[in-house]
Amino acid sequence: MLEEKNDNLQDADGNLTNENSELVQAESTEVIENITENDVVESNVTENETIVELTDEQVADDSLELNNDNNQSVVDAIHDYNAEESEDETIKERHDIPMLDYETLSMERLVEELETLVSSEKVMSIKDHVEEIKKAFLSKYYHFIDEKKEEFLNENPDSTQDFHYHSPLKNKFDQLYSSYRDKKNNHFKHLQDSLKSNLNKRLEIVEELKNLIHSQDSISTTLKKFNDIRDSWKVAGPIPKDKYNHVWNNYHFHLENFYDILHLDREIRDLDFKNNLEQKQKIIARAEELLNEEDISKAFRELQNLHRIWKEDIGPVSKEHREEIWTKFSDLTKQMHDKREGLQEKFKEIENNNLAKKKEIISKIEELATQKMNSHSAWSGQIEKVEALRNEFFSTGKVPSEVNENTWTEFKNAVRSFNALKNSFYKEIKKDQTDNLSKKQALVAKAQELKNSEDFNATTPIMKQIQEEWKSIGHVPRKFSDKLWEEFRAACNEYFDKVKEQRNAMSSEEVEAFENKKNYLETLRSFELTGDHKTDLDAIKAHIENWKSFGKVPFQKRHIEGKFNKILDVLFEKLSASKKDSEMARYATKLDSLAHSDVRKIDNEKVFIIRKIDEVQSEIFQLENNIQFFANAKSDNPMVKEVMKNIERHKEELATWKEKLKQLRNISAAE
Repeated sequence: MLEEKNDNLQDADGNLTNENSELVQAESTEVIENITENDVVESNVTENETIVELTDEQVADDSLELNNDNNQSVVDAIHDYNAEESEDETIKERHDIPMLDYETLSMERLVEELETLVSSEKVMSIKDHVEEIKKAFLSKYYHFIDEKKEEFLNENPDSTQDFHYHSPLKNKFDQLYSSYRDKKNNHFKHLQDSLKSNLNKRLEIVEELKNLIHSQDSISTTLKKFNDIRDSWKVAGPIPKDKYNHVWNNYHFHLENFYDILHLDREIRDLDFKNNLEQKQKIIARAEELLNEEDISKAFRELQNLHRIWKEDIGPVSKEHREEIWTKFSDLTKQMHDKREGLQEKFKEIENNNLAKKKEIISKIEELATQKMNSHSAWSGQIEKVEALRNEFFSTGKVPSEVNENTWTEFKNAVRSFNALKNSFYKEIKKDQTDNLSKKQALVAKAQELKNSEDFNATTPIMKQIQEEWKSIGHVPRKFSDKLWEEFRAACNEYFDKVKEQRNAMSSEEVEAFENKKNYLETLRSFELTGDHKTDLDAIKAHIENWKSFGKVPFQKRHIEGKFNKILDVLFEKLSASKKDSEMARYATKLDSLAHSDVRKIDNEKVFIIRKIDEVQSEIFQLENNIQFFANAKSDNPMVKEVMKNIERHKEELATWKEKLKQLRNISAAE
């Protein structure tokens, strides 16, 4: 027990504590009513000293402040909010991050915003932002998928395949959201342990403060301990929000008890009361200034912080000022709350205006869904209008939450109706485009068949007629259009390039080369195999090199090359070598020269062969596609037989090119 020289010490209001022990108890009950006998704990003090303690139930009532009933609900709401923030202090940081109108952003922008928040901000400071982004993104994504599915079903009405759509953007969103969720779970796991530890610390501090009343130390020592307790309380860290008010009220009750009941030095106590009063008056002055703040949301957040400082950081004032100063602060709080309610009404009005705009947009789309167009260009205009309305719908802000789902459903139905009308038009012209596709594919096949013809007088008029027919045929499905045109143009260009080349005058060198090759053919015809495979193969290779050394012949005389190749084929056949072997034998000579060349030439040859492999594979794929158009034709159909022959020839050519690439890579590996 603190010892004082004067037994007639006065309390905070100047009342003598030894005149009537009931006075102290009466003063305490001004703070907490209905305290039972069991709630009064008498310590080993003089018979005139009574110490009142709160039970857990009474502490939880949070009735330490005297409140105006009209303001109580507003103050309680702020206290509950501060209790939530006290549990996890990162919640406070969310005010520093602007909350965008995410409904107006594209899916790409939403993913960018999510990536920025998850990678650079603390997890609890972005909780509301992430959930808003998720809601806006999924809403747009599911609408996008609905449209893609509808397009798929319209283009493939008889398909038994399930609709699947791969979206890299959705995958990225899922990864980012999963990362955020993992961070949040880890945060809560760590927070739970921290809250439990901090709660134990604060309960120990309350117990220390409670026991300080019974201290036998001198006043100076007791005050030092008291100040240490208050400092420890300020840095004890967050605790569970459901314990926040209970623990704080318990602490605050014993804090006031320390001031009001114990016989502390009156001058020191009054000085502390005065200092606390000045700080609370400053808070009231700031609260009055906040009423004139233009940014009401910002002002209300600061007011919440002022309540936290009032409650957590500043001690009690003398009893004569407690009710008055608290009533003034709570009145200002009520006024700020009323202004905030007015702001929310304004937001509600904005949301209703947005609803009206979206309703108008929906009506316009519904109107477009009733207008039939008769041409592709007209439908393109309608599609642009709907796309503009869709963008306007998404860029319009939020609507009241209670009608959000219905508005979204009406919008989807309007767009779906428009797409159904549009698709009905394209279904009608799809059959015509399919017929046009068959006609153009037939012209491509014919042009490719004639492109190697050297009977220029007979073939040229036919090729020109094919080109005119191509111009007269209408549109084909877009996914075939470009490739089909490239194939047709390539075949025509190849043929007419030959025609142009034929028109060029023959040079004297080409004539001389032709004469040399013509004479050499006679020599080659008399060549006889010895029977030794290697010797004969080397001899054939030597003939090939000699033939190449003669040079190029005139274009119209190139048939001599065919004659030479036929002789070679006979020779290789006698050697039991395949056409592929024949080709590889010819290529072996080139490989020998490449082996002594620089790396760049070898690399160039690789690129050339790989390109040829791709070209041949593409030709095989196209021919196999073409044969499907003759599924119902007879097996002896000349065109079918020709296509099948071409396929086999290209497959043999593909095998040869692959073997060449293999041999070329062996050269590279050897080096």
